[in-house]
This record gives sequence, structure tokens and C-alpha cells, in this order.
Amino acid sequence: MTLTIPQAAAGARVLAFGDYQPATVVTNDDLAQKVDTDDAWIRSRVGIAERRIAGPGEGVVEMAVQAGGKAIAGSGLSPEDIDLVIVATCSGESPMPAHAPVVADRLGIRAPGAFDLNAACAGFCYALATASAAVRGGSARNVLVVGAEKMSQWVDWTDRSTCIIFADGAGAAVVAASDEPGIGPVVWGSAGDQHDKIIIPDRHSFIRQEGQAVFRWATGAIAPVALEACERAGISPGDLAAIVPHQANLRIVDAIARKVKAPNAVVADDIVHSGNTSAASIPLALSRMIERGDVPSGAPALLVGFGAGLAYAAQVIRIP
Repeated sequence: MTLTIPQAAAGARVLAFGDYQPATVVTNDDLAQKVDTDDAWIRSRVGIAERRIAGPGEGVVEMAVQAGGKAIAGSGLSPEDIDLVIVATCSGESPMPAHAPVVADRLGIRAPGAFDLNAACAGFCYALATASAAVRGGSARNVLVVGAEKMSQWVDWTDRSTCIIFADGAGAAVVAASDEPGIGPVVWGSAGDQHDKIIIPDRHSFIRQEGQAVFRWATGAIAPVALEACERAGISPGDLAAIVPHQANLRIVDAIARKVKAPNAVVADDIVHSGNTSAASIPLALSRMIERGDVPSGAPALLVGFGAGLAYAAQVIRIP
């Protein structure tokens, strides 16, 4: 007996983005009251002026619900239309249960497929590629993809090498079938031999990273991945309307953008006011760019995620 396979969709596209940031703003001057640093030192090294930090009772689930609800509302769909929920996160309060089923329930999404995905700062790109494959393969009709992080609970606030960088927030996207591809092929990989460059060693530890090693790796290895994603999607860098790298460090963002050589592209710099929100940073940054009218609907945007693992992924999408 031959197995039947669902009718595959020709392509998948993003219908809408949504974002959420906590209300509490922590400036560089605020941090200077706690550790040996100052505004000029922080800006010169990572480009951050301020970051958002979640309040009491505001966890990964709560932020994911806010961003996810906004994305669903913008998509024109209802919660009942969503049949798969993927939450990309590396900063959950506990490893079990997964956040995705809880997020789905709070949004009124009944009995969807639901799971968490941990590729750290590359998590959103991994999740978006997974959602696209599920739609094109007929395993899902409409997918909610959320990147949500509460990095502040894994930061040692006396360690100036990390407390100046990480922050909290969420970004989300709704992915659906499309007659024409709106999400290009993913280019992904990892450098597991360098997994110890960004690490939380155990449940009793804080995040640690070797900043200079990560900087050298990201500025050397990631631009070729980004260019390959453009090539696989059939898009010239000159046609890009936006480049949205993971918001790790403004110097890294600028270095990647220079090597991609996309003269007409707006380059996301959300890190200046949002900090490094890991898996949330790409959808959060792009959602805000769309809200401000910085990028036109239908134009191609390059998404590039990279971080702990050392995992990386890139793909070109059409802006909803």
C-alpha cells in the first residue's frame, strides 16, 4: 500500500510581523551605577545606548503572547486558523513544558502542533525555515513563529562584559502558503568546535562569552552565508531593500552589511535601543522597521542569524 502525501504548497510567505518590548528601560548611565563602565565605553564597543528589561511576572511566555497576538491580528487570520506554533528561545525559566503549547493556549489557538526550538541567536531563522518547510510540505496551513527571550535572568549584573549587551523582548511572524515563494531557501550550519565561546555551563550559572573570539568569527564567517542565501533565492544584493542581521553588536552588524554590499538596503540597527535580544532580535527589528515605514511591502529582505553553538542561518524573504 502506498502512503499518501498531502498536496504541497508552491511556496510560503510571511503575512505579518509583530513585536513586544518590556516597559523598563535601562540606560548605559544606569549600568554605570552598578559596574565599572560608562556610556562612551559601551557605545564604542557594542553600539548600545539602552535596553529593555522584563519586569516581575513578565517571562518568555508573556512576551511571546504579546508579539504573537499582534502578528496574528496583522495577518488577517484568526487564532483558529493557526495549526502550528514554534517558539524560538534559549532563555526559558524552565525546560519543561515547552513554551509553545502554553503560548498557543493563551492566544486561543486550539490543539496546534507546538514546540520550542533552541538555536540561540539564530533561532528565529531556524524556526522560520522550519515553518516554511511545514507549509510547503503540507504538514501545516498557517504557522505562528515567535522569537522570545528573557536574557536578563541569565545575566550576571556585576559582569560588565555581558550585562551591557543582553536584553528582553519578543518578535513574531505568521507564515502561510503562497502561490509564489516569499521565503527563500535557508543557508544554515554551525561551528560546534567553538561552542564554548558563548555558553551557560549549567543551571546554576550565568551566560559567559568570549567577546573578541565571537567578533572575529562573526565578521569573517557570516557574510559569505548571507551572500549564499541571496544567490539561492535568486536575488542580487543590489535588489535588497533591507538587511536584518541578528542584533549582536553594532560593529558586527555594520561589518556584515559592508561585505554584503547592498547599496539600496536599509540596515537594521535596533540594537542601539533594544540591546541583544537573541532569537527575538531579527523579528523585533524588522517588525519595527515595517511599522516605521522604513521598508516597502513586497521588497526582498535578507535575514541573518548567528550566535551560540556557534549556529548560523540566513534566508531572503519578501516583506509583508
